Amino acid sequence: MSESYDFLFKFLVIGSAGAGKSCILHQFIESKFKQDSNHTIGVEFGSKVVNVGGKAVKLQIWDTAGQERFRSVTRSYYRGAAGALLVYDITSRETYNALTNWLTDARTLASPNIVIILVGNKKDLEAEREVTFLEASRFAQENELMFLETSALTGENVEETFLKCARCILTKIESGELDPERMGSGIQYGDASLRRLNRTSKEPQLRRPDCSC
Repeated sequence: MSESYDFLFKFLVIGSAGAGKSCILHQFIESKFKQDSNHTIGVEFGSKVVNVGGKAVKLQIWDTAGQERFRSVTRSYYRGAAGALLVYDITSRETYNALTNWLTDARTLASPNIVIILVGNKKDLEAEREVTFLEASRFAQENELMFLETSALTGENVEETFLKCARCILTKIESGELDPERMGSGIQYGDASLRRLNRTSKEPQLRRPDCSC
């Protein structure tokens, strides 16, 4: 039996090698920590249906390699992404310093209205922290990003990261800011009746307070 859903959102997980991108995706899909995590070669894929504001949303997630030698390969997957997790490791200043380059790629190559959430991973390694919460929070604010710290090991905030990003996209659809009918939006209807409803009702709705994008 095929799974039914109201919307499909294309997501990216981007950031430097070793930041824990694959572990975040695995924790989200499987609800457990990925013990034997090697560097991603090229791109890995996962999907999950979640409930967002009473709607069933299928997240189609592309986990991209963080190593420079795969950059040209992974860039081709940016096209038409509706949302992205921009991941760094809170214990690695190097992964944090590379964020600007990853952010530029996402905003240049993906959908112009892409919703991005900054994710500080490895929150469980507090004693080894090199990047403060406040510093990353400022970076997020300056670049109009949402922000959460997560632990792929314990699962803390992992699901909430994906849901927060998806809620923001859904809010933008409801307000008319994003149009699923537009080519390259990274959004598809899963239910034909929703498409008809969208065409007949274009009244903007109030922005929800949980969307800070």
